[in-house]
Amino acid sequence: MEEIKDVAGNQESRNMALLIWIGTIFFGFIPGLIFYLIKKDDAYVFDQAKESLNWSITAAIAMVVGGFLTVILVGFLVMPAVWVCNLVFCIMGAMACSNGKDFRVPWTLRLIK
Repeated sequence: MEEIKDVAGNQESRNMALLIWIGTIFFGFIPGLIFYLIKKDDAYVFDQAKESLNWSITAAIAMVVGGFLTVILVGFLVMPAVWVCNLVFCIMGAMACSNGKDFRVPWTLRLIK
């Protein structure tokens, strides 16, 4: 669990980044994608949107794999584990962003650079 560095963002940037992570819990990749496309001028929000989007894609891939693995009953363990990881990482991201820290999710595929 990496909370790397303090960033010198204003409160509005922190709130938007917090909104991205909270929205990811409920709406998956959509909040990250919206802020990734709209807030390119704010480096902190753009970076957290990119991180949220990368995590959402990774979690979606893991859920699809878990769905396929339900054939051999392992998926019934994989899918709840992915859901719990998603919840925990999104809450950790929201907490880090509310404190103005740069958050990186472990175990995520860095598909969007």
